[in-house]
Amino acid sequence: MQLFDAVTLGEPRLTRDGYLVADAKIARTGIQLYSGKEVDPENKQGVRDRAVIRVYRPESEVFATDAMASFAHKPITDDHPSEAVSSKNWKAHSVGMTGNEIARDGAFIRVPMVVMDAATIQNWKDGKRELSCGYESQIVFDAGTTPEGEAYDAIQTNIRGNHLAIVGRGRAGSECRIGDHQGAPADISPPPSIQGDRHMALKTIIVDGLPVETTDAGEAAVNKLRGLLSTADTALTTANTTHAKAIADKDAELANKDGEIEELKKKVLDDAALDALVADRAAVVTKAKALDANVVTDGKSIADIKRAVLGDSVKDKSEAYIDAAWDMKTADTADNTVRDAIRTQDHSINTNDAWGDTVFASAGVNLKKAR
Repeated sequence: MQLFDAVTLGEPRLTRDGYLVADAKIARTGIQLYSGKEVDPENKQGVRDRAVIRVYRPESEVFATDAMASFAHKPITDDHPSEAVSSKNWKAHSVGMTGNEIARDGAFIRVPMVVMDAATIQNWKDGKRELSCGYESQIVFDAGTTPEGEAYDAIQTNIRGNHLAIVGRGRAGSECRIGDHQGAPADISPPPSIQGDRHMALKTIIVDGLPVETTDAGEAAVNKLRGLLSTADTALTTANTTHAKAIADKDAELANKDGEIEELKKKVLDDAALDALVADRAAVVTKAKALDANVVTDGKSIADIKRAVLGDSVKDKSEAYIDAAWDMKTADTADNTVRDAIRTQDHSINTNDAWGDTVFASAGVNLKKAR
């Protein structure tokens, strides 16, 4: 895969023959930005349509012996040609040549170079000063983070130089250019990027997925804004979480109260049910007194009254059994009581007493007619 970088020439000078000679930083380590079409032209990795791919060039690859040596004795071109430069076409593309004293300069590779074409030298005088390496390499799509904390999408390996192009704007940044902080010779006009005595070096950063060129101060401002936005996002997330929890807690509280209300409603008897319950109890008490005048009914439930009258024989029986036994016993008792009262005119029964009236009434007898 053939890719292109960008750098600038340092300490240029013109020879007596008019050639432009300089030492230049031509390549660097770190992350550089490529389009998907550049790194995946056949879409084998599925990233050809992506606008930006962050490619990391580790020191171990940039400063490998074979990689550095590959930039020696390479043709210099005016812009990148549409094909790789070789012995078959170098005359059509070359405007100069790199030397063989390849060295590391911090994060950069520095090479000596000479530009011999008059038109290209004039372009340099007019401000066309940045450099871009043409080279072949392998791209390993393995996303990660650099030791400095920068995220990348792929790693560049096996770098091999092909040519060095003079361009208007290069990928490696303004430090890779023909012309260093020493400036150009007196008889050569300074590059337009020089403002007064200060060189405005630019760097490329990623803002919301897009590459942006800015100064160190601009990067610091962007990073500060990123920090503020991150803090605001965290605060908003916390507030939303707290609000959602408060609503959930309140919903749970209301649901619990609704359940309590339903339970209380079940415990409240309406008038008809209350009347029926009173009538049932009165009937049971009346029948119980008829069967056992000494039975205690106060404070006892209907079931307890039935059990007291029926005795120990129903001690371990179910409620349904007790209800059936009670119905049978009270039915026989009521019939016998009425029958005996009519036949014998048993005046020992106090018919003037309210309890006696109740007994006969419960047996279905009209006491006045019986008398």
